[in-house]
Amino acid sequence: MKDRMRIGDLSERAGVTQRTVRYYEKMGLIPSGEREGHGQHYYTDETVARLRKIDQLKKLGLSLEEIRDVIDLYFMDPSGVQPKQKVLGILKQHLAETDQKIDG
Repeated sequence: MKDRMRIGDLSERAGVTQRTVRYYEKMGLIPSGEREGHGQHYYTDETVARLRKIDQLKKLGLSLEEIRDVIDLYFMDPSGVQPKQKVLGILKQHLAETDQKIDG
């Protein structure tokens, strides 16, 4: 595995806590680290990229469940069109729900 890192290095590079990494693994937002030798988990640069993308999507207002529905698209569609369209649809739904609450 190229550029592999342990959870402490991963969390530092991605700007999240180790607890967050474990939680996101449990939710299926990031792949579990590969185990080697003494049970240590090792992660790749792609996991750092996924954690950063999750943070960006959270800042847009997506829930972790919504992010789980779109995160893989960012790493499967090199054009980025499909995930952006899906996120735009989610954000439009958020806007519609907000407008509905305002209108009462």
